Amino acid sequence: MSRNFLLIDPEEGMEVLKGLASPIRVKILKALRQKGPLNGNEIAEHLDLPQSTVSTNLQILESSGLIRMETQKARKGNQKVCHSAFDEVVVMFKEDSSPPRENTIEVAMPLGLYTSCEVSAPCGSCSVEGIIGLLDVPDSFLNPERMKAGLIWFTRGYLEYQFPNNAKLALRKIEAIEFSMELSSEVPGTSADWPSDITLSVNGTEIGNWTSPGDFGDKRGVYTPDWWKLKGSQYGKLKSWRVTQNGTFVDGMKISPVSLGDLDLTTHHSIRLRIAVKDDAKHPGGVNIFGRGFGNYDQDIIMRLQTER
Repeated sequence: MSRNFLLIDPEEGMEVLKGLASPIRVKILKALRQKGPLNGNEIAEHLDLPQSTVSTNLQILESSGLIRMETQKARKGNQKVCHSAFDEVVVMFKEDSSPPRENTIEVAMPLGLYTSCEVSAPCGSCSVEGIIGLLDVPDSFLNPERMKAGLIWFTRGYLEYQFPNNAKLALRKIEAIEFSMELSSEVPGTSADWPSDITLSVNGTEIGNWTSPGDFGDKRGVYTPDWWKLKGSQYGKLKSWRVTQNGTFVDGMKISPVSLGDLDLTTHHSIRLRIAVKDDAKHPGGVNIFGRGFGNYDQDIIMRLQTER
């Protein structure tokens, strides 16, 4: 049986550590692992806790990504059913797990430097100074000012970026490829409960998707400029897709069997990354991509090539 695990660096995974830093929340996670999906009332009854206590702690667990909630029909109306997201959580300091610097080739790609796009409204982009082009007009994605973009959003479609394959130029064998970016769902206004399946493809091969739980606007992003309205998307989750010979992983959790061999990187002088919300996605909730000057991480889209020692 496959097991889902989460690998975190404590410096970057404070929300997860906060989620675990409570005996009550640990008991909730254990109950979900032992009994399977439960609703809030069932959890409260099982643990003999007040419903209000359970509700508060479930919100923290969901925001930290340790559980996911699905809305299901009940006898009267709908109910939210909680699912445990991981079997194991592994805390590892980055200094211990990262490859030596000389074996990693890193390229930072600004958000606006996409080489092709096809998006549907609602959509738009902005720089730290203001809106770029016209809101909800897909043709504005061809505006040359897009090179300054620090935040891009769209409902369906894709953006594609072309990274240089510097490992091939340096005649170095690739052992792993990683893409890191800050993402959230996209909904008019914001909603913490708005799942969206965000799919990544490399050189035309789909490597897998991550389901964003929502569009986060409860507080201003650490780097989001003051002029950006508070009721709009403020920040996302920093996610890492990593492809090795053993498959594709998101934040350490295996999501697909697609491996390095499927990407055929040795024959390509460039590496094409596509970020998409597919028309046939189970949760087609749009996407926000945060770059420098927006969100909580102030970074571009990062590609890292881990090469053979």
